[in-house]
Amino acid sequence: QVQLVESGGGLVQPGGSLRLSCVASGSEFVLASMGWYRQTPGKERELVADISRGGVTAYADSVKGRFTISRDKETVNLQMSNLGPEDTAVYYCNLRSLMPFADYWGKGTAVTVSG
Repeated sequence: QVQLVESGGGLVQPGGSLRLSCVASGSEFVLASMGWYRQTPGKERELVADISRGGVTAYADSVKGRFTISRDKETVNLQMSNLGPEDTAVYYCNLRSLMPFADYWGKGTAVTVSG
């Protein structure tokens, strides 16, 4: 089993920045991609950004130009800038594995933009 541990969430004022990190450990896997999703109460979990094994990135339109995803081996980071109240959510780390063919999720880290 693969474990994902997120860190870096918290409270930040509008216009501020935060950096989320996620470290994968546990069973061996062949990586397809790692990414970040977010969810607010009553809404479905949505993709924020992901990065493929080859380094190709994808972003939700709402975060383009403000968020940057990066990966170093089994760690994926999300640098978030110019945060607004609309970015308030629980952020989940995702790892998509080719072998075994599976999706893994972290427990989530809360980001609150208020002030």
